[in-house]
Amino acid sequence: MTNIVVSPIAFVRNSRRAPTDDFWGSIVSEIELAGHVPSEALAGIGTFSHLEVIFFFDQVDPRETVWSGRPRGNRDWPVAGIFAQRKKDRPNRLGLSTVELVGYADRKIVVRYLDAIDGTPVLDIKPVFREFQPKTPVRQPLWAKELMKEYWA
Repeated sequence: MTNIVVSPIAFVRNSRRAPTDDFWGSIVSEIELAGHVPSEALAGIGTFSHLEVIFFFDQVDPRETVWSGRPRGNRDWPVAGIFAQRKKDRPNRLGLSTVELVGYADRKIVVRYLDAIDGTPVLDIKPVFREFQPKTPVRQPLWAKELMKEYWA
């Protein structure tokens, strides 16, 4: 097996201190570059409206990975495997959010729709290109729509 080493390139700063499921819509986050990352890494980022942020659920115990179960334990929803859910208790504890870029200056970017708590390590930031978006309609089960009802409220 290959030894994979990944290190944070930035850290999330916001008012959210606990990993709770809903009401992320009002959270505005700053992503501040780590000391070893030069500020030039953000050159040109202001020409994009949206970014993809890959982050590490560092406060999740890796022993808590559950390979399948009912989303949020809701008995009205079907059993779904971990790869059919977006929960934090993942095998490699990786999170991915598409965020709106609100602004940036020097070594920080300001974003909306990042569902990561304060202090979360950021592993990568990528601009959203239309050409990488789905080419066909997005399909999802009804339970996913119900689960997300209050998520961005």
